[in-house]
Amino acid sequence: MDLWFSEHHTPNVKLSIRVDRQLYAGQSEFQRIDVFESPEFGRFLTLDGYMMLTEKDEFIYHEMIVHVPMAVHPNIKKVLVIGAGDGGVIRELTRYDHIEHIDMVEIDPDVVEVCRAYLPKTAGPWLDDPRVHIHYEDGLKFVRTCEDAYDLIIVDSTDPFGPGEGLFTREFYGNCYKALHEDGIMVNQHESPFYDEDAIACQRAHKRIVESFPISRVYQAHIPTYPSGHWLFGFASKKYHPLKDLDEARWNGYGLSCKYYTTTLHKGAFYIPAYVEELLKDVESER
Repeated sequence: MDLWFSEHHTPNVKLSIRVDRQLYAGQSEFQRIDVFESPEFGRFLTLDGYMMLTEKDEFIYHEMIVHVPMAVHPNIKKVLVIGAGDGGVIRELTRYDHIEHIDMVEIDPDVVEVCRAYLPKTAGPWLDDPRVHIHYEDGLKFVRTCEDAYDLIIVDSTDPFGPGEGLFTREFYGNCYKALHEDGIMVNQHESPFYDEDAIACQRAHKRIVESFPISRVYQAHIPTYPSGHWLFGFASKKYHPLKDLDEARWNGYGLSCKYYTTTLHKGAFYIPAYVEELLKDVESER
């Protein structure tokens, strides 16, 4: 039998991946969780039918959401990660010896357990690193209780509906601002700017971040299995500029080997296409 997984990116476009077998299917309190094995992308995780990661291209997303802020802020010791139940962000963060404490807040414990069982490339032993503290609760509620607590917040959320919807609100970004130290950085996944519905979500998130942070920039990466392949991230900071404060010598001195991120790429990632600039200017001008 010829098995395929398909995800609709618009009513007229879908991505289909040939599947060898389904490794897991289950319904948690919050969402449907599936893990498949494919000949092209290896194992991949979907939540409510939407692609979260594949073994073949997850490194792009996880390296770009972690190493960009780590190359800018000179002394990150305490990190809050919201979402990230697949473990990929934690894997990249625990490569830095100078990070002392990582709080990971994931609403759905089933996601973590399924990933531990079926996706060891992301949910590996680093989740048991003594610096990592996992909290199974709503990230929106967790961050409300924090003030002047973190150097870096990484928002590795699902799309802006379902369990992740509250992580795209003005209240949430305002609480993240409050939870950061005076020189803190927040990085978030910013959706794709290519298809109309996704572009609206990009604009909405960017508008709310611009309203909360004095420095707000968007950068990009190419992730083949995400809608259109063109993906954005948001960089928001109280003090540091993602290009002016990039310290290439310091970051390269860590000796970390990456498959996607380099400090040269870091600079280029902030030079976004004209149509994305226009998309974001439309909401920046409303400030």
